Amino acid sequence: MVLSSTAHSGDARERLLARLLDAFDEDLPTPETSLREIAVRVETSHALLRYHFGSLTGVLVAMLRAQRARDNEGLFRAAEQGTFDDLVLASWRMYSSPERLSRIRGFFHVVGLAAYGPEDYREFVDSLDDLTGMLASLAEREGLDASEALTRATVTVAAMRGLLLQEVLTPGACSEEAVALILRMGR
Repeated sequence: MVLSSTAHSGDARERLLARLLDAFDEDLPTPETSLREIAVRVETSHALLRYHFGSLTGVLVAMLRAQRARDNEGLFRAAEQGTFDDLVLASWRMYSSPERLSRIRGFFHVVGLAAYGPEDYREFVDSLDDLTGMLASLAEREGLDASEALTRATVTVAAMRGLLLQEVLTPGACSEEAVALILRMGR
């Protein structure tokens, strides 16, 4: 069977993305890191990174999307048996853990760039609703109508992201008590 060059390119991009994820684990390269430095870390060339991802921002977006997809798979499995509150607390604990601080900083960096050019970051922007969708499904399962469930999920995710931003700016400032308050306010 002969594969097209597009298939090879996609496979090569996915292999390179897997190497990036292995090299950085839960972290992301900082915005000050050059493609050359990243290339050295993953034992490839900066030209190959540029070819597959376009820029440092492209690398960050691809890594964030892959990391968040992996996170969402785990959260989805937990949500199947849990409640709305369980998923909110699990999400908060995962994303507010100190070992994820680098990734959360990278997330807000990319969100800031996307705010200036949402169309340039369409896939990333569209992926931001994954957690909201999971939470809305749980809220419906718990008896809310679809519109109310979506509103509750949207406000909860927005509040958690606000707390995460505060955590990035002032580490240790937020706690599960703040998340518990968000949950109480949603009732």
